[in-house]
Amino acid sequence: MKIGVISDTHNFFDPQIPKLFAGVKHVLHGGDIGLPWLLLQLEQIAPVTAVCGNTDDPGLRYRQAEVIELAGRKFHLHHIVNPHAPGDQIKSRIARERPDVVVFGHTHKPFHEIIGGTLFFNPGYAGKPRFGLARTVAILHCGEKSVRPEFLQL
Repeated sequence: MKIGVISDTHNFFDPQIPKLFAGVKHVLHGGDIGLPWLLLQLEQIAPVTAVCGNTDDPGLRYRQAEVIELAGRKFHLHHIVNPHAPGDQIKSRIARERPDVVVFGHTHKPFHEIIGGTLFFNPGYAGKPRFGLARTVAILHCGEKSVRPEFLQL
């Protein structure tokens, strides 16, 4: 199963995304979405699970965290996660939920590392170009025995 992973769109939908996410069965958004129209655009590609980021308007009522099972694996989404030193609340949730993958955003930098048997994954950022950082989205290829990340440049 192919899962599209995106974060930090900041109310910008790059026109390359539909082509890059062609064939994905689900899209995970790691926060800093912008307005709801952006999620509607993503839903034209595949079902979407998304969480609130620190720049998202609380009045939009995006969820702070989500847990979803896809391809026989459990995914935990939360916008701000320090994989090497998670805060107490996140650490407790991860211990309780035992996700296979933690998807996050916020740093605008791609990241993937297995820590304590859990893949911590940040697709990078997909918003308008700024800070001279590479803009990326990702695909998680979920096979029977593994989850393989693929980062895609925007």
